[in-house]
Amino acid sequence: MAAECSTEQPVSASGVKQATVDVQTQSNGLTIEQINIAERITRDNRPGSIKHLYVISAYSGQILIYSTVAGKVTSSSKRMTPTTVTSSDRSDGCYDGGGVGFLVGDTRHCTEEMIQDDGTYGSSIPYLFWFDSKGVYHQHYPEGGQMIHITEQPLSVPRIILNMETQVVIPPTDTSKLSERQ
Repeated sequence: MAAECSTEQPVSASGVKQATVDVQTQSNGLTIEQINIAERITRDNRPGSIKHLYVISAYSGQILIYSTVAGKVTSSSKRMTPTTVTSSDRSDGCYDGGGVGFLVGDTRHCTEEMIQDDGTYGSSIPYLFWFDSKGVYHQHYPEGGQMIHITEQPLSVPRIILNMETQVVIPPTDTSKLSERQ
């Protein structure tokens, strides 16, 4: 099931080698990126947590949908079980512990899918997440004609009006006013 990995340094088609950089860690040995991910998973799984979901029109800036969220929003591609499994027999490595496998009745099944940190299989739709300077969690999905934003605190969203007119309209001149000025 497992393919052998190359130990050679990756090189692009143009001959550029992969760069490396020394990343500074915090006193706990983790990078900021690792801390953010751990904090997101912790907050997403905190019993009783409430978040606020906003669906915003990318064209007008108006809020199309607002809803509270109990816990977290979950992508429809997340699953409790892997989708790519094969039955195993005693002659392959999975049965002997050489691969990731699990029993269903008396049959051992193998998968190359890895269970995620949240205990599920599959992927989420792409999004950005961050913690603001007050420690409030934000999650933003840039997506076509709508923007989805999730946060732990309600947003104060001003009314935004985008003027999308492409023609310049000159109002008609009141000629009676012109004659009075002359």
